[in-house]
Amino acid sequence: MKKYVLKRLLLLFPTLLGITFVVFMVSHLAPGGPLEAELSKLKALTSEGGASQKQISKEEVDIIKARLHLDKPIPIAYLYWLGQVVQFDLGESRINYKKVGDLVLEKMPISLTFGLSGFLISYCICIPLGMYKALGHGERFDIISSFIIFFTYSIPIFALAMLLLYFLASGNFLSIFPLGHEISDNYESLEPFDKLIDRLHHMFLPVLCYTFHSFAVLTILMKNSLLEEIGKDYVRTALAKGMSFKEAVFKHAFRNSLIPIATGFGSNLGLILAGSLIIELVFNIDGMGLLSFTAVKQRDTDLMMGLLLIQSFLSLLGNIISDVCYVLIDPRIKFE
Repeated sequence: MKKYVLKRLLLLFPTLLGITFVVFMVSHLAPGGPLEAELSKLKALTSEGGASQKQISKEEVDIIKARLHLDKPIPIAYLYWLGQVVQFDLGESRINYKKVGDLVLEKMPISLTFGLSGFLISYCICIPLGMYKALGHGERFDIISSFIIFFTYSIPIFALAMLLLYFLASGNFLSIFPLGHEISDNYESLEPFDKLIDRLHHMFLPVLCYTFHSFAVLTILMKNSLLEEIGKDYVRTALAKGMSFKEAVFKHAFRNSLIPIATGFGSNLGLILAGSLIIELVFNIDGMGLLSFTAVKQRDTDLMMGLLLIQSFLSLLGNIISDVCYVLIDPRIKFE
């Protein structure tokens, strides 16, 4: 197992190089690349006050190209960017002229708080619920809960978020929760306990949407996985040896039924930190999802590449964590 993990970690870096190089090349070759973005910004500055746009000279264009390393072939320009990354410098955002690393450190805790809360609540609810449905398969609770689960699954996240805001926050029906943001305007003047309550108050609706995002899939996956394990020979053998059904399920079948669920443990790591653009837009949360959208919209190359590097690294690392979870759940699994 140690050799397998080490091999996967070593393969992680060439994979990152491939991902970042392809995106770097496309972002520079596509219309509206970093050079066009800089020229547009310069033209906008020269035309402030209603004056006509000044023609940018070739010398000015050459200076911008040299500053962005665009006077060299794309592979060489990529190596310059990679050299900055090795020195833990992800560049500077052209939107607000802040360091990309500082922006990520500023927005990441926000998305991590909402995403991780929704992730943990989903698993804490869906695993017991899926087990209960499997043990009572075909009974009234199973049928009614399945109908509710599939009904909620059919509702798009953005529609659910808008409905929650309309009915519970807008004041048209109720005004129990705030309309958005992560904290209140008077947050800094509150006492420590009141600050905690304020954060939880603002988190409730967005976290509820995060939870619904994977609620149906996890519940049905857990139910079907446990049903499959209960029907296998080793469970019937345990029952034939005198073990009670409850013991056979919780001592043998339950652990093996977690293997499909473990797939999402590490794989969701990148998604948790990346944030959800739809939820952040609806609830006006200034997190990683909104930051990524703004970077793409504004063609902020350094910010795009920095976010891509971090999210790709976490996603690849999450895949390795998923494999480790397999072995922890079932030691019979061997990776060579």
